[in-house]
Amino acid sequence: MNSISSAAQAFAPHAAAAPQAGTPVDLIVGFFVLSIVPLLAVAATSFTRIIVVLGLLRAALGAPSLPPNAVLAALAIMLTATIMAPTLARVDDDAVRPYLAHRLTPAQAIARGAEPLRAFMLRQARTSDVAAFTRMAREKSGPPSQAAFVAVAPAFLVGELRAAFAMGFALALPFAVIDMVTAAVLMSLGMFMVSPATLSLPLKLLLFVAVDGWTLVAGALAASYR
Repeated sequence: MNSISSAAQAFAPHAAAAPQAGTPVDLIVGFFVLSIVPLLAVAATSFTRIIVVLGLLRAALGAPSLPPNAVLAALAIMLTATIMAPTLARVDDDAVRPYLAHRLTPAQAIARGAEPLRAFMLRQARTSDVAAFTRMAREKSGPPSQAAFVAVAPAFLVGELRAAFAMGFALALPFAVIDMVTAAVLMSLGMFMVSPATLSLPLKLLLFVAVDGWTLVAGALAASYR
């Protein structure tokens, strides 16, 4: 009996220090966060800019079905993982690991995990966009560093679309010049029955491959977040 009592007394401090189980509200919050992970993966990361730029590039090349959507999405996901690696590492260190070790409740893990994403979005969002969405959300105005997540996220997404369209314009311009030159040459030769796209597509593909276009585009996308 003495040995059993000693063992119980030795175990008691550890039992008292054990983390408490999450409340039903914490579980509901956790399930809600899991349900919006796909939305956050698209709207709160670099995925939007990358997939829009790749789509505009495909349209500029004049091959609307090549590369296929699955290939573009896979490339966008891999580039997103590369660009977001430092931010995701901070989320893992600050929120995921402590939560899995039962040192944080779901609500605390969400709050701590949102901060690295919020800091990443603030670096890309314009101050005017953050202020505009702060007014739309009827939040108290202040410096961007104190803006609410509900204002920072849409400001970031609008900025991503703006940057994607600007990059798409820069990528489409050389191909538009090739289309115009090809059409002018065909008209000067009197070849009105020949579609300019028939000749411009091989020229655009040749130019894109010659300059190692995919690597340049991927590098430009990654550099736009530095």
